Amino acid sequence: MARSFFVFVLAFIGIFFIDQNIKAIFLDGFRWYGDYFSLILTYNKGVAFSMLSFLDGNLKYIQVALLLGIFVYLIINKDVFKLYSLPAGIILGAGSSNIYDRFIHGGVVDYFFWHHWFEFAVFNFADVMIDISVVMILVISYKNNKKQ
Repeated sequence: MARSFFVFVLAFIGIFFIDQNIKAIFLDGFRWYGDYFSLILTYNKGVAFSMLSFLDGNLKYIQVALLLGIFVYLIINKDVFKLYSLPAGIILGAGSSNIYDRFIHGGVVDYFFWHHWFEFAVFNFADVMIDISVVMILVISYKNNKKQ
């Protein structure tokens, strides 16, 4: 259990730290415009694809409640925590970093904008890490079910 907790804390702190430091580069004024994608600064007031932006300042409190709910669930279900400590640490670290942005900057700091062939939503490192951790959860679940 101590190993799982260490992995969780390391993933949480690592993702939060990396994401906030990348965002600081853009907050300090860095921009780059390319043919396929651009690195720009934008603030997302909603969630993915700016959905739920009508919730404005209340969205951050809803997200805090959701992350706390996940954390409490993991504390109560130690077997789940042990199995998913790495992806849980990544999700909670990335989610906390995005929520931190909402409190400090009024919206999530996004910067990667794909615009070749089609325009995609602007996103950030934390968003990618959340997606990767969901894939990790699916793979771990698949492998765990196969063992049983």
